[in-house]
Amino acid sequence: MPFARLATATTPTCHLGLGLAAVARPGYINLGRDEDLGENRSVDSLRTRTHELLDAAYAQGVRYFDVARSYGRSEEFLADWLTARPDIDDIVIGSKWGYTYTAGWTTDAEQHEVKDHSLRTYDRQRAETAELLGDRLDLYQIHSVTPDSPALSDKELHARLAQAAAEGLTVGFSTSGPAQADTVRAALAVTVDGEPLFRTVQSTYNVLETSAGPALAEAHEAGLTVIVKEGMANGRLAAGQAPDAVRAIAEETGLGADAVALALVLRQPWAGVVLSGAATVGQLASNLHAAVVDLDEDQLSRLTALAEEPHAYWERRGQLPWH
Repeated sequence: MPFARLATATTPTCHLGLGLAAVARPGYINLGRDEDLGENRSVDSLRTRTHELLDAAYAQGVRYFDVARSYGRSEEFLADWLTARPDIDDIVIGSKWGYTYTAGWTTDAEQHEVKDHSLRTYDRQRAETAELLGDRLDLYQIHSVTPDSPALSDKELHARLAQAAAEGLTVGFSTSGPAQADTVRAALAVTVDGEPLFRTVQSTYNVLETSAGPALAEAHEAGLTVIVKEGMANGRLAAGQAPDAVRAIAEETGLGADAVALALVLRQPWAGVVLSGAATVGQLASNLHAAVVDLDEDQLSRLTALAEEPHAYWERRGQLPWH
């Protein structure tokens, strides 16, 4: 698996990755985007911002980069960056298929992305991703699988994914919604010719949403690499929005609320890679401090007490506006 490359890294940040969901399209649901991105969200402006973030992340030891077909021009921006830096060969690239970006580079589209886990969509988007990333793509994930997704039962799709895996591509899936744990367990049972199909899982886990934890531990035990997304709860755990307990612990540690929030995720023994979704170089630097936050038992207890009921968490997330 390509993630073996990360196992050889010794920097404190080797278990942190950078996701480009927030910077490769003008609209997203993260809080604080008006302040982070300003008014100029042209393609060239966000391409430049993305490249600056990638440069900063790589310089600080980050070696996993996460994009998706639905993240605006994320694959394109990443491909441009890779082309300009052909000597970089020690990173892992993951993308996702299953959502199509439909916002047309606007922030007020009626629908920003359309979900479709059909074989036809896989074939189309696999070709689109291949055109941009070629053999630099290491991991291809089904985007936001839920218990009712046909991707869990489509045998023809499974066979096509197994073929891609046999040709060297790592196959994984991501999850969303209050039933993430059910999705993870259902996906662990998917096999082709008696062999497990999926080698990675990417799920939401953070101070406020911990319900997938036991299932992710099971996935780790089964040999999957676990990637954690939305560790900042779409900005709800950033300094200006964080609960009082998170801000108090940030003061105690002398670091940011974001670093404290991500540190809780990093200390989970099953967490292989924890994604930063930073929109600025300053945010990225602060996020990466999570690698050196040392939480004591009292602080861990106070953070653990903040977990919300999953349906309430996801209902609130669903109400976040596209900025």
